[in-house]
Amino acid sequence: MHESIDRASTDARTYDLEPAHITETRAGVARLTGAEVDEISFTGPTSSGLNAIANGLDWNAGDEVVCYLDDYPANVYPWLALARHGVKPVLLEAERIGEITPEIVERGLTKRTKLVALASANFCSGYRIDLDAIGALCAERGVLFSVDAIQTLGAFPIALDRIDFFSAGAQKWMLGPSGAGILYVKKSRRDLLRPVTIGGWNVQSPNFIAQREIEYAAGGQKFEPGAYYHAAIAGLGAAVGLLLEAGPAQIAERILSLTQALKEGIAAAGFEFLSPEEINRRSGILAFRHPKIPSEQFLEALSKNDAVVSLRFDREGRGWLRVSPHFYNTTDEMGKIAEVLIQGAARAPLTSSAARNGCV
Repeated sequence: MHESIDRASTDARTYDLEPAHITETRAGVARLTGAEVDEISFTGPTSSGLNAIANGLDWNAGDEVVCYLDDYPANVYPWLALARHGVKPVLLEAERIGEITPEIVERGLTKRTKLVALASANFCSGYRIDLDAIGALCAERGVLFSVDAIQTLGAFPIALDRIDFFSAGAQKWMLGPSGAGILYVKKSRRDLLRPVTIGGWNVQSPNFIAQREIEYAAGGQKFEPGAYYHAAIAGLGAAVGLLLEAGPAQIAERILSLTQALKEGIAAAGFEFLSPEEINRRSGILAFRHPKIPSEQFLEALSKNDAVVSLRFDREGRGWLRVSPHFYNTTDEMGKIAEVLIQGAARAPLTSSAARNGCV
């Protein structure tokens, strides 16, 4: 990123040099995701890609879009906003946060369903949906499938066989800079999606001379209007190189082993878990709380011990601690987090029944 900034500051040829780096990064992202190179676009934050999908499709009054209200807002509001076109949002309901199964999706489908829009994993509970099964269900019904992949891309391999579109910012599991992000559009779906933003780069303009007829650029460039954030894309390229070197399958295995170690370490201390039990539905997120101690108290203690943990709230206002280790974290670090949590849990007040029974 420093090199890219230096080029922009001192080298008049920067716009001649940067396209090669963009091409290199695009190829690296394709290797990481299993996509074809011309299916990858650089669009910025996850929300940019999701809005490109929502607003780039042709909608008719009466069409339906299936989504989930407890996904991250960036993957909810673009679909709700389609009501201005007469599109009906169908909101899925789950017994536990994020646990969207193929059966739940199937109940939400009708003959008017045009698209299903879901997150690969819930940002609060970490529940990782069955992309293959849900994608196959959509394909059987002739329904498009869009995925917000930011909570898993870089941590878990993504199977693209049944996915039509996905968007993911680089700043989470991909370890890239904020402002960089990916839009994936399956080649067979590219003609269904028109660019929401048109500039001098994603339309054929020889020698930057505008033509009377609009002819979009080929490949992923179709959705890139121009003025790339070169430094951010350079950072994304470096991060992707690191992930490829470590190995996507090995990264996933490592992350699951770390969250499992932490879960086993604190389970006996009275914590309750929001994250799923099934290993194949877990992501890199472990969410939990203590029923007697506000999560904010643990957050302060963890921060004092250099443990970076997020606090997330459900619709009932309960706070959940969210620990999200990556492949570079260690089992010892999970042990240190567990130690802080166990010490905090030991200060939990006795219930009245426990006091009467003489429990300690």
